[in-house]
Amino acid sequence: MRDTFVRTLIEIAKQDKDVLLVTGDLGFGVLKPYWEQLPDQFINIGIDEQNMTGFAAGLSLEGKTVFTYSIGNFPTLRCLEQIRNDCAYHNANVKIVCVGGGFAYGALGMSHHATEDLGVMRALPGVTIFAPADLAEAEASTWAIYKQPGTCYLRLGRGGEPRLHLSPLNKEDVLSAIKCNDGKDAVIFSTGAIADEVIEAIRVLNEKGISIAHYTFPRLKPIDEKTIRECAEKYAYMFTVEEHNVIGGLGSAVAEIVSAVEVDKGKCKAVVKRLGIKDEYCSIVGSQRYLRSKVGIDAKSIFEVIVGVMK
Repeated sequence: MRDTFVRTLIEIAKQDKDVLLVTGDLGFGVLKPYWEQLPDQFINIGIDEQNMTGFAAGLSLEGKTVFTYSIGNFPTLRCLEQIRNDCAYHNANVKIVCVGGGFAYGALGMSHHATEDLGVMRALPGVTIFAPADLAEAEASTWAIYKQPGTCYLRLGRGGEPRLHLSPLNKEDVLSAIKCNDGKDAVIFSTGAIADEVIEAIRVLNEKGISIAHYTFPRLKPIDEKTIRECAEKYAYMFTVEEHNVIGGLGSAVAEIVSAVEVDKGKCKAVVKRLGIKDEYCSIVGSQRYLRSKVGIDAKSIFEVIVGVMK
C-alpha cells in the first residue's frame, strides 16, 4: 500500500502545486520517487511529530493541502493534542497518513503496534477516517482524502497486501461499503488489511457449506449506515473483523448503528459479534501474521468463532 499511496500522491501533487508532503524523518526508500520529482513540495521536518502536525496545520490555513507521513502510532497518538487543537478544531486541510496499521510493525514491539488509532481518531469531531483493504482501495482513498475538505486520517498497511478488487476503484467507490461476495447465512464486515484473513476464513467456511457475505469498509468515519442497516434486517448473524482494539473501531461503530435500528423500531434481527484485539496490550513480539494468530484474528480463529456462534 505504501508504494501505491506514494505513486498516487505524486499524480495528485503534479496537478496541484499546493499539495505538500511532510515526513517525520523516515520512509525515504518509499518516498524517494516523490521528493526526486517534487522537491519543492516535500519537507523532512525531523523526528518531531508534534511540530510536524502544528506546522502542517499552519500551512493548511495558508491554502495548502498537507499530507503528514509516519509509521505506526507516531503520526497519531504521539501528536494527538496537535491533531485535536490545531487541525480538527480549525477544520484544517491536513491529511494524516499512518503506514503500518495494526501489527504491521509487530517485530518492533508494543510501542509500534497501532491498535487504538481508529478508536482515538473516531472520537475527534470532524475527522474523516479511511482504512483501505488493498491497493485498489488505497489508491482511491488517497484521492478521496485529497478531495475531502478538512482533517482526514488514512491508515495504510505496510506493504505486500494481496489485491482484493480486480478492477480499479474511484474515489466515490470508497465512500461506501464495498461488497466483495454475497452469502445467505451471515455477513462479515472488515476494515483495513485484515481482509486477507477474512477471505481465507470465508473460503474454508464455504467448503463447510456455510455461505458468508463480505463487505469491506474503506471509509470508517462517516461510516456507511445504509449498508449496515440493510444487513441488520437481512442476516441473523453479523461479524466485524478488525486489526484493532475491539473497543472504539469498526465493531463499535456497527454496534452503535445496529442498536439504533432497534430504537427506531426497525427489523433488526442480527446477532453482532465483534472480532478484534482484546482490550489489553499485546506484549508479544513477532511477525504480523504470528501476532494475528496469537490474539485471535487470523483466518483460523475467524473460522472457529463464526462456526461456534452459528451453532
